[in-house]
Amino acid sequence: MKEITAKELERKIRNGENVNIIDVREDEEVVLGKIPSARHIPLGQILVKHTALDKGKHYYIVCRSWGRSGNACTFLEGYGYDVTNLAGGMLSWEGEMK
Repeated sequence: MKEITAKELERKIRNGENVNIIDVREDEEVVLGKIPSARHIPLGQILVKHTALDKGKHYYIVCRSWGRSGNACTFLEGYGYDVTNLAGGMLSWEGEMK
């Protein structure tokens, strides 16, 4: 599974790169703050909503610490998606939050 650090992802955002971020945390976690451009799809809904994702795009998957996003990456990779897990999750994120 590919991984990226929070600093590397923040640098991509700051440099204006087109990044597709999916936050798989639960609703009550996301209300505490998320990466501004992130799309919120709770892990339990990935099983159904993944079909709305574009397999031609690359996605960065985020959760609180690393575990759920790792599970989401494994699942999505199995369906042919190009994904990268955010190492350390939101606990390691020091960038802007919404």
